[in-house]
Amino acid sequence: MAITLSEGAVLRIRSLVGNDVEKGLRVKVVGGGCSGLQYRMDLDEPKIGDKIFEREGARVIVDRKSFLYLNETELDYVDTLMKAGFTLHNPNVKRTCGCGASFSV
Repeated sequence: MAITLSEGAVLRIRSLVGNDVEKGLRVKVVGGGCSGLQYRMDLDEPKIGDKIFEREGARVIVDRKSFLYLNETELDYVDTLMKAGFTLHNPNVKRTCGCGASFSV
């Protein structure tokens, strides 16, 4: 049971947090959007009860409730001519909305 980070995600998280080794990228699932659930991401420090996934000094922080939806997900970072940002490859998703901003499980 884990969340994995691609090499691109590792590099981007490390560049965002800089020298603050306590911080990481918090990934959260919240209600909303056309399909019922959506992702939120912020730079944050771990809180009691959080799960922390780390690779090469890059941390992803997930609260217990969100982990129920994110287990076995891969976090990636893409930077192309048309798009740049984090993407989540979540095998738990059953349906997404047309724009891809929300999902259901």
